Amino acid sequence: MFLYEKSVVLQDMEELTARSYIPFEKLQGKAVLITGATGMLAYYFTMALMHLNLTRDYKTKVIALVRNKGKAQAKFKGFLENPYFEILAQDVCEPINYEGDIDYIFHAAGACSPYFIKHNPTGIIAANTQGTVNVLELAKRKNVTNIIYPSTREIYGKVEGVEFIKETDMGVFDPIDARSCYPESKRIAETILKSYLVQFGVPFTVLRIAHSYGPGMIIDSDGRVMSDFISDAVNKRNIILKSEGLALRAFCYVTDAVAAIFLAMLNGECGGVYNLANETEPTAIRDVAQMLCDLFPERNIKVIFELSGDKGAYCNYARVGLDTAKLEALGWKPEIKLIDGLKRTVVSFD
Repeated sequence: MFLYEKSVVLQDMEELTARSYIPFEKLQGKAVLITGATGMLAYYFTMALMHLNLTRDYKTKVIALVRNKGKAQAKFKGFLENPYFEILAQDVCEPINYEGDIDYIFHAAGACSPYFIKHNPTGIIAANTQGTVNVLELAKRKNVTNIIYPSTREIYGKVEGVEFIKETDMGVFDPIDARSCYPESKRIAETILKSYLVQFGVPFTVLRIAHSYGPGMIIDSDGRVMSDFISDAVNKRNIILKSEGLALRAFCYVTDAVAAIFLAMLNGECGGVYNLANETEPTAIRDVAQMLCDLFPERNIKVIFELSGDKGAYCNYARVGLDTAKLEALGWKPEIKLIDGLKRTVVSFD
């Protein structure tokens, strides 16, 4: 079934577009380009735009830039005949030539999972650097109102001496660590955005995002803790932890994240940066796993610990949260509890 037509996703769309603090009316009659439109956040963002068209007749042109046209046609099959939806199939690392108007851009192209960090680090770097340059060159020609860029909390590196990281804090990381292909290229992407603002006046707003999840996420061979746990629950497999699972994480449901994206795009500071995370429920990963087992007793799955003496896939670390006060000052707040988000996510795959 087309994901948009699932009852849990329609509920998400209704709740998301009902958030009164987001000035959705600014999108009426506008054109929005979404790069990497099949990724989870971009996918939900695109569906929300189309939901506004279908329920409020906004007449917002939605251009979904994707590398794999067939995959996009499958994911957006219910929108393909809609005159306000268009697929633009190309690699973001190639120059973007689009004839029509563009008012807003959500530049979400680029992989971030441990699988791609291991198997295609140069592709990650290219999308975040050359891809960002190509998006900005297009934005410069089109005189866009704003570009929203989803960065990552990982750009902060190791920050010591604080409980919550503010947007003005900055730590360090080793540039030749294998994982640094992701945060290092996200850092330079932010610098590229700032440079185009300084030199050419191209507007942008950055969100530094931590641990988002929900329907539409990749759950096969991804390598992130929530993806692996959801995959186990969906496929009725026991959840195996190779550590004690005491590491704390704070997870943000997709509609809360996408609400922040819309708000920052439409009301955010030009050249501004906002932390995006749900810090209301920091939870040990072992407890997240147990929640999933308890939510679906009919699946007969349980948490199994296989301690081998090493750190395991999800190691313990001293958690430092993100200070989201700046985003909250715009009116945003997370609304979906972890237990509700977990249930909605698993059900969306049924």
